[in-house]
Amino acid sequence: MGHWPTTLLGGLPVVRCSMDEAAQGFIDEALLHRGSSAKPFYSTSANGQVIAMCAKKADFQDLMLEADQIHADGMPMIMYSRMFSSHPVSERIATTDLVHSVAVKAERAGVSFYFLGGTEEVNAKAVAAMRTRYPNLTFAGRRNGYFKRGEEDAVIADIQASKPDILWIGLGFPLEQAFVSRNIDRLRSVGVIKTSGGLFDFVSGKNARAPLWMQRYGLEWAYRMYNEPRRLTMRYLLSNPAAIRALFTHSN
Repeated sequence: MGHWPTTLLGGLPVVRCSMDEAAQGFIDEALLHRGSSAKPFYSTSANGQVIAMCAKKADFQDLMLEADQIHADGMPMIMYSRMFSSHPVSERIATTDLVHSVAVKAERAGVSFYFLGGTEEVNAKAVAAMRTRYPNLTFAGRRNGYFKRGEEDAVIADIQASKPDILWIGLGFPLEQAFVSRNIDRLRSVGVIKTSGGLFDFVSGKNARAPLWMQRYGLEWAYRMYNEPRRLTMRYLLSNPAAIRALFTHSN
């Protein structure tokens, strides 16, 4: 799966690579795919919630396994692998950090982005924030994530016409994985597809990241739950035990 060795965590083969390797891999794949009409290189991410949902429903796990690579976007996964895995995953590849690592390299390489997802306001602000921070970064296009299945052909047509090197899709799990599964064969003008969850909420400034110490100790979920108790409390109370159980029973 991808170019790096993997470690099984919660039933998912997670790649072992550094943030810099992951970012450079995106640039390399994007440039390799230009003008080739090959299927895009497809990267996705897993955290505790994803592992819990995959353990509960095999269809979700099948969607994840369609990706060319799966990153560990959750410190509890890293901490578990360090303690119990024979081949630990040494570094968390959080999409909210990865997008910036890729952007730095994309400016130099002339690699373009497309942001798909979020509300119209959030999407526009996310693109504007990235353009401010990375003035030499090219955006081939953008589109909010509020469209019906009947509008999907038009969305695909716009992306195809824009020919972005890297397509970042933020529709949430499992909607974004299902979107890729349905449409990857029709996105051959794209070099890399990266599912991105709530990335645009953070890039736009709508949501704040947890303090660094909470990120390091795997407590970012607690920070998010504190800030969005109605939406996230029950989700984490149900998913965290299921994720822990899956890690201990379906890992190596």
